[in-house]
Amino acid sequence: MSEREDHLYRALLRRESTRPPAEHPERPAAEHPDPESQDPDLRDPDLDRLVTLGLASRAANGVVRPVPPPRAVDALIDGRLRALREELEGEVTQRAVLESLFRERRAATPSPHAGTGSENNQMITHLYGIDAVREAIDELTFFARSEDLTTHPRGVMSPESITVSRPINMRLLRRGVRMRMILGAAVLQDEASLAYTRELVTHGAEIRVSHHPIERVIIVDRQAALTPIDPTLTAKGALLVREPGLVSTLITLYERMWQAADELPGEDTDLPSDIERKVLALLRTADKDETAARHLGVSIRTYRKHLATLMRRLGAANRVEAALIAHERGWLT
Repeated sequence: MSEREDHLYRALLRRESTRPPAEHPERPAAEHPDPESQDPDLRDPDLDRLVTLGLASRAANGVVRPVPPPRAVDALIDGRLRALREELEGEVTQRAVLESLFRERRAATPSPHAGTGSENNQMITHLYGIDAVREAIDELTFFARSEDLTTHPRGVMSPESITVSRPINMRLLRRGVRMRMILGAAVLQDEASLAYTRELVTHGAEIRVSHHPIERVIIVDRQAALTPIDPTLTAKGALLVREPGLVSTLITLYERMWQAADELPGEDTDLPSDIERKVLALLRTADKDETAARHLGVSIRTYRKHLATLMRRLGAANRVEAALIAHERGWLT
C-alpha cells in the first residue's frame, strides 16, 4: 500500500465505527448525514484503488466501505504473492532457465534413445520411463496458462501418484488455469482417490467419472499433449506431441469422452459443499465477483463456475433468486 492508500483505508475504518445503524446496510439512515459526504478524504478518487486492492467494497449506491482488517491484510498478501509469482515466472521464461538446465543435463547424460522418433523438429518426442514423463508434465504445467485436460483410465490413484500430482494441480488451480479431469469408475470405490478428487473440486477443478473405457491423455493449453507409448504399460514412457493436427485430434477425442462421462458425485448430493455455502453467503455481502473470488482465495473463473453450478442445482434464473431459494432450503441461515 502507498501512504495515501493506507490513510484512506484507516479513514474508512474510522468512518465505519461511527456510522449510525440503519435499516438498510447499503445506505445510512435518512436522519443521519452520510459521513462520506462530509469528509473530503472519503470522496477521494483513490477509493477506487482500495476497491481494486480488495481493501474496500462499493455498494450499489456507490458508498465505499472497508473490508474487515484481517481480510484486508489477506488481500494485500495474496496480491503481492500473485505479483511476485508472475514476476519470477516471467524471469524464468525470459532467461530460458529451464531450457538451459535441460541442455546441461542432456549434454552430460545423452539419451540412449537419441535419434528415434521426430526429435529434430520437436513435433513428436519419445520420453522413456516414468521419470522422464513426470519431468515433461512438470515443464508443461509450469508454463500452462489457460487449460489442463487429463484422464485417468484406472480411476484409482496410488498414494505416490497423489503425492506427486497434488502440488502440480494445486499450483495450476491457484493460477486460475481451467482443469478438467476424467477418471475411470473405479475411483468411486477407492476412498483415497475419491477424497483427493473432491479436494480438487473444492479448489475449482471440473471432474467427471466415465463408466466406459477411456484413453490416457494429458493436454495442456491445446498446444501440447502426452499419450502413452504403450497403453497397456504406461510406465514404459510417453509421446510428447506438439504437432497441431494431432493435438487437435486428441482434443476432439477428449471432448467426446468428457460428454459421455458423468459428474463426480458429492459427499451428499442433496446439500451444498463448504465452498458452495461460502459462495451463497457472498451473494449477500460481496458487490462484485472479483471481491467474492478474492475473499474465497480462488480465481474469478472458479468462483463463477461454482456460482453457475449452484444456480443450475437450485433452478434459479438469477443470483437474487438463487439466494432466496437457498435460504428457503436452509442452505443459508
